[in-house]
Amino acid sequence: MAGGIGRAQYAIDHLDAWIAAEARDVDASFGAATARMEWQPKGVVGNMVPWNFPFEIGIGPLAEMLAAGNRVIVKPSELTPACGALLAKMVAAAFDPDEVTVIEGDQTVGEAFAAASFDHLLFTGSTAVGKAVMRAAAARLTPLTLELGSKSPAILTPSGVDQRAVESIIGLKLAKSGQVCVSADHVFVPADQLDRFIDLARGYFTERAPGFTRSGDCTAIISDRHVDRLQALLADAVAKGGRAIVLEDGAAPSVATRQMPLTLVTGVTPAMRIAQEEIFGPILPVISYTALDDVVAALWAADKPLSIYIFGQDQSEIDGLIARTVSGGVTVNGAALNTACISLGFGGVGASGFGRHHGVEGFREFSNHRAVFVRGPADHADIIFPPYGASAAAAAEAVLGPIAA
Repeated sequence: MAGGIGRAQYAIDHLDAWIAAEARDVDASFGAATARMEWQPKGVVGNMVPWNFPFEIGIGPLAEMLAAGNRVIVKPSELTPACGALLAKMVAAAFDPDEVTVIEGDQTVGEAFAAASFDHLLFTGSTAVGKAVMRAAAARLTPLTLELGSKSPAILTPSGVDQRAVESIIGLKLAKSGQVCVSADHVFVPADQLDRFIDLARGYFTERAPGFTRSGDCTAIISDRHVDRLQALLADAVAKGGRAIVLEDGAAPSVATRQMPLTLVTGVTPAMRIAQEEIFGPILPVISYTALDDVVAALWAADKPLSIYIFGQDQSEIDGLIARTVSGGVTVNGAALNTACISLGFGGVGASGFGRHHGVEGFREFSNHRAVFVRGPADHADIIFPPYGASAAAAAEAVLGPIAA
């Protein structure tokens, strides 16, 4: 909720600047003409909300959608019906239903929602469902913003393996038990510092979070099906030569509560499912490397991620990694902080999605970009009208050089 409130206040504070028309340059051939870009409301915007952020994404994007002058219909996830009902109650108390409304329902309702006649649609969720949403929206050519899952990596450079870095990675992974699209999916560690990384990761639990897996701070996995999927990922990795390391002493999965301990996997190979699929849970593959060039090559061989987290003290190495990789966002010496900064546009690239929300990028994402040209009293615009005579020929020669008869 705090994130949504912060985004709303940020939009209020900056709205005058956002809505102001932007003057654009005009070629001298147009004389005293003027040109500008204006931002119009798109109309009715749909927001399909994921189960793991029912309020942050259910309410947060409203800041930019409403700042742009739109009306909004929100569809909460059917996997969190209690949160969806509360969201509907909150929205009904704050907005006229003609401004913002919430439509609850199951998967069938979600499918109909994606196919409805919106002027823009925001979907946050898995890549597989995102493709289905895109197919449904294509029938009406509905503009989309897709914020999808990805395998966002953390990269520990040789100077970056320290307690603060490991705490950032492990701490984020524990939040919602890794069921967060911007959680570190896997981590690259220098081969000669692998043992140090494991020791620091263990220390997080012994020093900061003893008994974590059985505590109320350990978020349950969303469903039995997801528990089965995560356990299958671990079993596949071990069967193919990986080593599973449970970081918390004595911790084990609980069928009753669907709580799972955070488990590192070393000896990762490309054949393992954990190297191919978004994990979305408390499993952290640790990939050792000998040269940062190998890390860059691995990232280029995979889909472009939502975020990259780079840790280190050597600025040239950090700048090199930023320059040689592509992602929706980057945090240096932290994890997912780029997504928490409400002034920075948030979104993916390629398989991790497209479009942005947050800040001015979000305002423009949900606006129609309208080009306005005002013709002046004297110009040479009429040379493009036939029949073409000496003036048109002179203009062509001015651009192309002498033209043979």
